[in-house]
Amino acid sequence: MLTREEIACILPHRDPFLLVDRAEDVVPGESATGYLDVCEDAFWVPGHFPGYAVMPGVLIVEAMAQVGALALLSLPENRGRIALFAGIDGVRFKRQVRPGDTLRMEVRITRSRGALGFGEARAYVGEELACSGKLMFAIKS
Repeated sequence: MLTREEIACILPHRDPFLLVDRAEDVVPGESATGYLDVCEDAFWVPGHFPGYAVMPGVLIVEAMAQVGALALLSLPENRGRIALFAGIDGVRFKRQVRPGDTLRMEVRITRSRGALGFGEARAYVGEELACSGKLMFAIKS
């Protein structure tokens, strides 16, 4: 299990935008599973939505992308680089994510070509699918 501090040694993201608290099953260049404990004090809670906090979909997608980037940037040749979004396809939201939930994100890199990587991502709360989609990454040197 990678801790938040260990993840921060691989990903360039920092608070409040590091959206992975811990990770496991990291297979460099192939896959990773990450977790985010959705807290009541998250920066978006007061405004999305007052009285009924729901994690914004764009942040769920970003969290999944960070897990994909963790898999790609764990490769020795990618250490110290940045993985940028190059595309997002077929994203679907199936369940609300709220404070108190733990979001489990599973990303499998389906192919890579040069500086581009492609992955399939799923995010769950418990065993319920919350979000899924295809992500494309560009590795910046």
